[in-house]
Amino acid sequence: MSGHADTVWDVAFSPDGTTIATASADRMVRLWDIATGQPIGPPLTGHTGQVSEVAFSPDGALIATASQDQTVRRWDTPVGQSLGQSLTGHTASVEAVVFSPDGTMLATSGFDETVRRWDAATHQPIGEPLRGHTGTVWDVAFSPDGTMIASVGDDQTVRRWDATTGQPIGEPLRGHTDEVYGVAFSPDGRMIASSGRDQTVRRWDATTGQPIGEPLTGHTDIVNRVAFSPDGRMIASAGFDQTVRRWDATTGQPIGEPLRGHTGTIWDLAFSADGTMIASASADQTVRRWDATTGEPIGQPLTGHMDQVRGVTFSPHGAVIASASVDRTVRVWSATTGQPLGLPLTGHTGPARAVAVSPDGRTLATASADQTVRLWPVTLDAWIEHACTLVTRNLRQEEWNQFVGPNTPYVRTCPDLPSGYGAPANAPAAIYRF
Repeated sequence: MSGHADTVWDVAFSPDGTTIATASADRMVRLWDIATGQPIGPPLTGHTGQVSEVAFSPDGALIATASQDQTVRRWDTPVGQSLGQSLTGHTASVEAVVFSPDGTMLATSGFDETVRRWDAATHQPIGEPLRGHTGTVWDVAFSPDGTMIASVGDDQTVRRWDATTGQPIGEPLRGHTDEVYGVAFSPDGRMIASSGRDQTVRRWDATTGQPIGEPLTGHTDIVNRVAFSPDGRMIASAGFDQTVRRWDATTGQPIGEPLRGHTGTIWDLAFSADGTMIASASADQTVRRWDATTGEPIGQPLTGHMDQVRGVTFSPHGAVIASASVDRTVRVWSATTGQPLGLPLTGHTGPARAVAVSPDGRTLATASADQTVRLWPVTLDAWIEHACTLVTRNLRQEEWNQFVGPNTPYVRTCPDLPSGYGAPANAPAAIYRF
């Protein structure tokens, strides 16, 4: 196995025996597939001195490294158990997930014909599943004030629900002539947009349920998803015809030419928080970025997924894009450079279908065909906070000596927990430089 540019000081096997981690004087840690001898992902970089020690946590989910730069670093790995919390309850593939505007609730939907609500803090279900659809529920959205949930499905309807009580609001909205796949609220909450197999985008009065104007036509195949720009002036849609189309939300007229570039079905799209960028996710295994005003592509496609990309979203401030794929991974990217941020998030045992980010930007939620929703901390402080909730103590001195090294001064890796047995009681809290 070659790749390091200097002496390899230490090597460790993952608990399941499938992966090797190596630490080197070149300041990097590398992961290797034992069966093939090939590297797994990019090197782990960040140390400013030689890396002398490397160790896996017992579940394989974390790597600890010690360096001559006088720091100990922890890394999440693409092997072992995921750090994501799993929400279980759906009895078939979960196709959609969304956070409420205040971040306290999630709504999900899927093949089991239900919409489900979850407490974002406790991860427990809220009330009973919302039943009424008579087929797969493909998409779900919260109104901007968080009081209403809209859902769409195979039964050709848009349905509205009271987000608190779970009771249906009014009659189902009928007009689509085939399955409905996408739904979104306008930023002012007055309009609902929906899209589907009948190749149209339709607009509805969110209060009365009455249609607004004529259907928006132009797509030449199924329209999978629809989204409003943050200022509410534009609707974007995408689907099987491999295009993203823009519409005037008030008049329903198309804006400019279709955005072309994908070579496969477009499954999802999203606007950045400032409305300047559109991101689209496709069966061609890429995420693409577009200038929302000019329709021109921004940079190169984001590549790395090994199968269809089914979901895409922006962080609240627009700096980060997250994508979910049939390859069972979630990837995080810089919206500006298009470069991946860290390693893929793994843990789903089936294709990842959708991805959402909490309003505070600290948590990703993903929906999967494995019938689960997973929550992932995605900021440094969130990762540390989450990891430290999984344990009740810091390392004992003997464990520190084994996993980190006897020559590295002991620190409390979880700052709010006391030192472990045999370690100095007044040991300082760790300082993380990721």
